[in-house]
Parts: sequence; structure tokens; C-alpha cells
Amino acid sequence: MKILVIGSGGREHALAWKLTQSRRTQVVCVAPGNGGTARHPHMVNIDITSPEKLVEFVREEGIGLTIVGPEAPLAAGVVNIFRDAGLKIFGPTKEAAQLESSKDFSKAFMKRHGIPTADYQTFTDAAAAHQYIRDKGIPIVIKADGLAAGKGVIVAMTEDEAHEAVDMMLSDNKFGEAGARVVIEEFLEGEEASFIVLVDGKNILPLATSQDHKRLKDQDQGPNTGGMGAYSPAPVITPALHARILREIILPTVNGMAKDGITYTGFLYAGIMIDKNGNPKTLEFNCRMGDPETQPIMARLKSDLLHVMEHAVNGTLNKIELQWDRRTALGVVLASEGYPDTPVTGKEITGIPKENEDCVVFQAGTQYIQDKLLTSGGRVLCVVGLADTMRMAQKIAYDAIDEIRFDGMQYRKDIGWRATKKLPAKG
Repeated sequence: MKILVIGSGGREHALAWKLTQSRRTQVVCVAPGNGGTARHPHMVNIDITSPEKLVEFVREEGIGLTIVGPEAPLAAGVVNIFRDAGLKIFGPTKEAAQLESSKDFSKAFMKRHGIPTADYQTFTDAAAAHQYIRDKGIPIVIKADGLAAGKGVIVAMTEDEAHEAVDMMLSDNKFGEAGARVVIEEFLEGEEASFIVLVDGKNILPLATSQDHKRLKDQDQGPNTGGMGAYSPAPVITPALHARILREIILPTVNGMAKDGITYTGFLYAGIMIDKNGNPKTLEFNCRMGDPETQPIMARLKSDLLHVMEHAVNGTLNKIELQWDRRTALGVVLASEGYPDTPVTGKEITGIPKENEDCVVFQAGTQYIQDKLLTSGGRVLCVVGLADTMRMAQKIAYDAIDEIRFDGMQYRKDIGWRATKKLPAKG
């Protein structure tokens, strides 16, 4: 079978990498792809982004299945366009993707269906938003309503930070249309985890648990980013908590969408905050796999991903079980200088180690120019180590990073610290 993966990040590289391991995969086309997908013997980059042009390509090439990686094509309705053309595609429709593309839609949905989440209010008027902050006090969370590439959430620990965030979004228009409305919500304390499932419209199949690191710097300091690293499994998700999240958050979400007249298909990602008493609340929904969570999750998946995806598009996820590597997978993101605000690109990358059973490097913001691998985005690589313990996985990943070079390279040295409850030796 020929398969199409839409997207260009580390998530898409990891999905394509896993798909190529199926005996039935002929080739994985990645649109538009990156440097990592460009040189793989069973992948080919396709320089097409328009949904309509992708439909033409899929028909011409006889692509049997399409998987959507990032949120922007989902919000633009690529799944609707493919389905109208009678083509098999895995992802939520434009209507279902509002769970991610509009924070206001998502919060109203959760409130309507009794899904645990933080108290909130939505604003388009800056003066009213400022008054709300003064009334509620800090800490408080300000979110751009629309898609902002993982950077539209400000956790304000001072009142000045909160007011600046409102001005940046509503007055200065830094996020454009995405920040024309803001959601201001209560600050939730606890430990955050990522809970990702596949949904075929009625059946739910959970993936391995994971936990990411959103802040730029060690010990969760600095600005929010798209994600600086992740590991799987997440020890904070106990079997009892896993069952509770399914029962109280995931099932009510899928059923609630159905009650609202929207059938949910695709990946569903719930960002969960677990308080000191072990109670889960929903921070946000994403309508796709997380990045960088996908990289360690795919590194641990032993099942044939193509087989899983076929069940997902055929509505038969209830007929399969997933098999996982028992080891821990830990991924560290290597980012460009200036990330997340103004990443410097065009720097040559050297020293990427060859893939082995304990370590694999997924590429994101990379491209080949005149046979040189260069940086082309903010998050450049995700180095994944696999081992029996978190500490060993850390060592494998960071030892590999010691070999990699590009000017301005920045990364966190404490990925996995929550699972070990202290910084690794290299930190």
C-alpha cells in the first residue's frame, strides 16, 4: 500500500517511520516532509499543501490511506474535502477539530457536557479582560482562542504578566485572528500528562501515556514552546487514574460530540492536570497526536501501525489491541537559537548518530540544500533514547546529543525530571 502523511514536523517523521516498518507498506509519501523524510529509502517528500491538490495526487498515485499530522489542515477541513472525494483519511472533520481550533468552543463544550476543567471566561474586549484579571487575581492563565502553534498560552504568575498577555493578544494583535478572542481561566496546580487515544467514531483505543515539557528552559522556566521533550510511559498515570480519565474525560468527550451532532474520528489528545489528590482536570484538547509526544510513543509501539490505521478508518478499533515495548522512551528536542520567538535557520547539522535499537533521531525543522542538512525551523531534532529505566533512557539520549552539532543549538538538560523527581546527573 501507498500511504500519505500530511505535515512536516517531528511527529510526521515518527508516524512515517513507523508506517515504513509494516511489511505491506510500499512507500510513505510525506507532504511536504522534512530532511529526515527526504532521505529515507521508503519515504518520499511531496511539495503539495493544498487539500484539493492533495486529493488529485492521491487519486493519481493510488494512495490507499492518508493520515493528517498537524492541526492547521484539520482546522481548514482537509478531512471533509477528502471524504467528499470518497478517499480514506484518518483525522477529525473541520467541525470536530474545533475542540482544538477554538479554546472558547472547547471550554463551552466541556462545561455543557460536565467534563472536568478549569473555570473560565472568554473576552474580545481588552478592558473587560483586564478587570476580570484584577477581580480574580493571580496566578491566572491567558489563552489565545485560535491556533497559535503551541505558543498561545501564557501562565501569568504576576498581574503585570497577565495584563501584558491580554494586550499582546487583544490590542497588539500578535497572534492575528487566533488572538482576537482570549480565554482566561483559573490556574490549576499539579502534574501534567498527555493522554492520547484513537477514535473511529464510536470505539476508543488508548495509546501509551506520555508527558511533555512545554517550557523552554530547565526546571520549567522560560516561555511556553511547542514542546522541548517528552517521555513514555508517564508514571503519574496509574492504572486506576487511566481508567478514571477514560471514564470521566475521554468517553464523555466522544459521546458529547455525538450528542452535538458531530461524529469524532481521529487522534484525540487530552492535556490532563492531576492535582495533589489525584483528581484529573482537562487543560486542553488537541485533535491530533502531540509533538514531541509522538516520537517516544512511536518508538515504543510494537504493533503494525498500518494495520492499526486501517482499523481506525474502517470503524473496527474494538477488534485490536496494541503491543508496547516495555522500555521507557525519552525524547529531547534540539531547537534553533532564538526559538520560540525568532528561530535562526540555515545552520548545518552534523553528527546525527545512526539509528539503533536503543536510539533514534527524528527530524523536524530540517532540509537538504546542496547535499547539506540545514536547520529550517524552530524545533530541529528529537533525540529518543530507549532503556529499562528513565535514567538509562536519559543517558542514551543525552550521550547521542553530545555528538550532534549545529550553531546555536539549545535544549533542556532535564527532560524526565518529574519522573525521577530530581535532575539527571548531566543537569
